Amino acid sequence: MNDMVLSTTGLSKSYHDGKLMVDVLMGVDFQLKRGEQVAIVGASGSGKSTLLHLLGGLDKPTQGDVLVAGQVINKLSEKKRCELRNTALGFVYQLHHLLPEFTVLENVCMPLLLRKINVADAEMQAKDVLEKVGLSHRLEHKVGELSGGERQRTAIARALVAKPLCVLADEPTGNLDHKTAEHVYETMLQLNRELGTSFVIVTHDLTLAARMDKIYELVEGKLQLKQ
Repeated sequence: MNDMVLSTTGLSKSYHDGKLMVDVLMGVDFQLKRGEQVAIVGASGSGKSTLLHLLGGLDKPTQGDVLVAGQVINKLSEKKRCELRNTALGFVYQLHHLLPEFTVLENVCMPLLLRKINVADAEMQAKDVLEKVGLSHRLEHKVGELSGGERQRTAIARALVAKPLCVLADEPTGNLDHKTAEHVYETMLQLNRELGTSFVIVTHDLTLAARMDKIYELVEGKLQLKQ
């Protein structure tokens, strides 16, 4: 079995700003193994979110490649890219992006229903992961009835329900108080241990970063290993 979940070679991203070309990422090489947890830190505007979007196939690089589960995701068709994202990757954002008109259970079922899994099986798998994040008592509640921490744990459950190889998290606790953030951290780390899911977490929180297997820092467009 190939233990390499995610990797990049010579990854670069540039944008036009008027007549200027702005280099955000320059020649980034990165490897993530199965079950590994890594943090990406760096100053605001250093390109952390850009890198995460490239890793998740949400944007295309100017140069270089991103391999997800052995496939070059940036060279796939839009349909194939979406299929690979839905089967191999999970996403957690600072803003949870839950659907307010649906219940907690329905939100977590969504990735499974997109994979054409029948409703009964989807609900069973969703209930299992919601129990793991401590939300069994909130299944039928709408998003607006949840606390900030409960919404973020719901988002984590949604990211994990399809048992992806890797979860990409962008400041997943940025809007939470310290106590709630701590609970969310513990939930993510526990699920990593139980499910063997890899995590790439972009964060300003050095306490969270210190718990990861490795810490990378983005400096002037280049990714440097700190730990």
